[in-house]
Amino acid sequence: MPRASYPGGPVSAIFRGALASNGVTYNPHPNGWSCNFERMQQYDREGRLHFPRVAEGALRLKMYADESSGHRVQNLWEDIPPIGAQAQERLGYPTQKPVALLERILAASSNPGDVVLDPFCGCGTTVHAAQKLGRQWIGIDITHLAIGLIERRLNEAFPGVAYKVHGTPQDLAAAHDLFARDDTTKKEFEKWAVSLIGAQPWRAGKKGADGGIDGRLPFGKTNVALVSVKGGKDRQRNHIDQLRAVIDREKADIGVFLTLHEPTAPMKAEAAGAGQFAIDGFDAVPRIQIVTIEEAMRLRERAVRIPLARTDVFRKPAREEDTTRQQALDL
Repeated sequence: MPRASYPGGPVSAIFRGALASNGVTYNPHPNGWSCNFERMQQYDREGRLHFPRVAEGALRLKMYADESSGHRVQNLWEDIPPIGAQAQERLGYPTQKPVALLERILAASSNPGDVVLDPFCGCGTTVHAAQKLGRQWIGIDITHLAIGLIERRLNEAFPGVAYKVHGTPQDLAAAHDLFARDDTTKKEFEKWAVSLIGAQPWRAGKKGADGGIDGRLPFGKTNVALVSVKGGKDRQRNHIDQLRAVIDREKADIGVFLTLHEPTAPMKAEAAGAGQFAIDGFDAVPRIQIVTIEEAMRLRERAVRIPLARTDVFRKPAREEDTTRQQALDL
């Protein structure tokens, strides 16, 4: 490599002389280069200077990973952008943070094997980052919507991941207990019930009447099934009739009636009278489907008969193939 020449370069704390290489003369910034003359010569002898093609370009020092640990992270982090509207990482949770942000926080404040506690874990970004970095973790949230979303997120990102969920019903008796302990609106019970079949809670996080709809389950390209949850013992035929009216009003394709108690014979008859829904190339399915909570707990998404069922009701996180990609901070 041709060496640089140093016409008129003074020996000073700040080198202000021009550098020439390959017939191109590079002039410094008016304030000079922040490097003394001897060190600049040493860098050049070692081939550590990068000379741009044009004279107006900036000279750069070549840095190697085995020689420098990089720049110290400052208090203001501007290199991690927020999650874009179309980003694969976005799951649809309103306060979701980038995984990279939580990775940096956990890498700087804990070591592999440590226990990370997030008492307000939302959609589980901290849990995701902790699992990825080899930490143990405990995530807590008050809403069943969040817990259901975290379960789905972990299973998609880390196939075969092992964890335990505490505080959500694991059998029918616990489901009855959740309904009994929920407040008068029964919204948390409804969100939990809807999550069993992989549906989205209706108007999640929004105030106002739900119009008789507790969940929404998209399928096909533009089709939708609406979900109504019933936890009380009062079961009437007109509950099914009301669901039929709702799907007609909303121009939905299928109605799902999720019930904590066994449906009555008149309810089944009313559902059968709603007819069938079909998409070309697929078997017809009942337009009104009655599913018990017990069936939903056992069969999950398979409890509902849906043609062209989709797996993207909630956006999926990327599968984490290599959990060692996050580099250590050597703290």
